[in-house]
Amino acid sequence: MKSPELLSPAGSLKHMDYAFAYGADAVYAGQPRYSLRVRNNDFSMERLREGIELAHAKGKKLFVASNVLPHDNKVRTYLRDMEPVIEMQPDALIMADPGLIMLVRERWPEVPVHLSVQANTLNSAAVKFWQSVGVSRVILSRELSLDDIEEIRQQCPDMELEVFVHGALCIAFSGRCLLSGYFKHRDPNQGACTNSCRWKYKLHDTADSGNDDVLAKPYVPANDSYEVENPTSGGCSNGEAEREPSEVFLLEEEQRPGEMIPIEEDEHGTYIMNSKDLRAVQHVQRLAQMGIDSLKIEGRTKSYFYAARTAQIYRRAIDDALAGREFNMDLMSSLDGMANRGYTEGFYRRHVPDEYQNYANGSSDNYTQRFVGEVLQHDTASNMLDIEIKNKLKLGDQVELMLPQGSHRFVLERMEDKNGKPVDIAPGSGYRVRIPAPVSGDATFGLLLADSA
Repeated sequence: MKSPELLSPAGSLKHMDYAFAYGADAVYAGQPRYSLRVRNNDFSMERLREGIELAHAKGKKLFVASNVLPHDNKVRTYLRDMEPVIEMQPDALIMADPGLIMLVRERWPEVPVHLSVQANTLNSAAVKFWQSVGVSRVILSRELSLDDIEEIRQQCPDMELEVFVHGALCIAFSGRCLLSGYFKHRDPNQGACTNSCRWKYKLHDTADSGNDDVLAKPYVPANDSYEVENPTSGGCSNGEAEREPSEVFLLEEEQRPGEMIPIEEDEHGTYIMNSKDLRAVQHVQRLAQMGIDSLKIEGRTKSYFYAARTAQIYRRAIDDALAGREFNMDLMSSLDGMANRGYTEGFYRRHVPDEYQNYANGSSDNYTQRFVGEVLQHDTASNMLDIEIKNKLKLGDQVELMLPQGSHRFVLERMEDKNGKPVDIAPGSGYRVRIPAPVSGDATFGLLLADSA
């Protein structure tokens, strides 16, 4: 069994540093104009150059996402704008558009090209095609099962394959959703997705207009008491039991009152608008046994705590798999501790054991920890940690100091301000405090977590 690469998101240089410190072998970042992260992108040309140099100095890799599906106005400027990027010697370009791939292969044949998940590669024939035109790695579609992936691996033994193991999922085939373009004229494949699937929506019942149209009935929150006409009694009653649901419903987005979108709902609810997050840490061993080359974590817009925690957990899973150890269910619990929308295995298996997946709710039942602080400095003389507070921290909290070399749990019994004055509570962001270190070694890249009440 070979060790798969652990590939983490880098939304900034700080994210990259934390991902590497906690176990990532490589990171991916992108230019705003040509990747799918136009907004919230810290990688100017100067920072991209710095990131590549820092990664190489650590013996790590940095891949540049250039996976836009462009109109001609971007095609005309692409080679010119990529010239200085290629000079920085990134370890690969992540690309999706066949035309741009052709241009890069003609201009810079020595540069490795990784085919983006945006290309929706679903079978071994497609992998062989991309291999024939010089692509060195294919990031397989998220819509594949474990058995599908294994079949592709067997049919394409000499091609690098990468799969996603953690992070947000699209509600459509990856990158093919139209909601953002429909609402805001921001095309997801131009890097400007507004994540419309995660906005707040109301569900309206409908009435027949008599002209083959449907009209929205007034919105009433679920389980609220309201008056409806009871045609059998001729009067009104307190009514959920009297309400006859229609076959067609209308969605109304919070910021667009009066704009109704027809949608269907069954007895189980309406699930299409907000996918749960992918979590496949339990399948790391099988993916490693297959010979998958890279395991990828989604999340360039997430926090540096997210980059660190996911790298830490998936690094443990990879190391356990290589050592032949049984899967540790505590790794699932550690990921539960982060904010999430509830977890799913996506398409990896059709039938999932209940202990692996939350079917009932759209958010986590186990959001057990809060990211409360970052270690800025470790004063080894006094063994005190200088903490920049991110969320409320108080004496008596059960806390975890998360370090690249391991985590340490303890009860917070002492806290002081920068002048050494005792404090009981640090209310939130903007505060800096000092606390005793539960370890005597290096606490660089330390993050402080507190159990949720």
